[in-house]
Amino acid sequence: MDAGDDRRKRGYARADEWAIVADRITMTKAGSHLALLILLSRPFFSQSPYAQQFAEAERQIVRLPPTGFPEIPRNVVQELNHRGCTIPQKAFTKKRNNVIQGEFARPGQKDLAVLCSVRGMSTILVFWRKSEKDPAAIAPMEDRIFLQDMGGGKIGFSRDISPMGKDAILHLCRVKDEPVPLFLLTHQGLDDAFIGKASQTYYFHKGKWLIVTGSD
Repeated sequence: MDAGDDRRKRGYARADEWAIVADRITMTKAGSHLALLILLSRPFFSQSPYAQQFAEAERQIVRLPPTGFPEIPRNVVQELNHRGCTIPQKAFTKKRNNVIQGEFARPGQKDLAVLCSVRGMSTILVFWRKSEKDPAAIAPMEDRIFLQDMGGGKIGFSRDISPMGKDAILHLCRVKDEPVPLFLLTHQGLDDAFIGKASQTYYFHKGKWLIVTGSD
């Protein structure tokens, strides 16, 4: 039995290319819910009678320049500008979002994560120690996939990233009867949510991004 077969017996499965771009990612069964939702939603945009409304909502997604976030260091702003990044904003809140700080590699190390949108595709960039050099890039997905009916005839962008503490990760695993990671959690994870629908939490471990839990 190879390592991949052993992971699958414990409830793990490899993520497909449409879910994540990274060197190697291990995904839990529950963590695949968001990716599956994304995959199944693709035909909707061309077949739905509301396709025109969603196309207009896509054009109206608010994307702010990196300079609009005082918490982003100048060196990182320059790198984001070089990449052509804007930062898409979840709908119906006046608070700027999708720029977060956390300890995503090890305890005590302050990192910065930014949802970077380029030509309608957003990727989570993680800047280690808030340095512009060699950021991690995970979970590239089309912005339009994260549009949903917010009620009252309004359609809004609903992708949201946030830090998740190790205790919260373990609690969610137990509540959802998912396999608990077979290693000691020592720092924060990064939660990527389609608000009100599904999410998956990434955890950096031994040089790899793992999907350790998810909700739906």
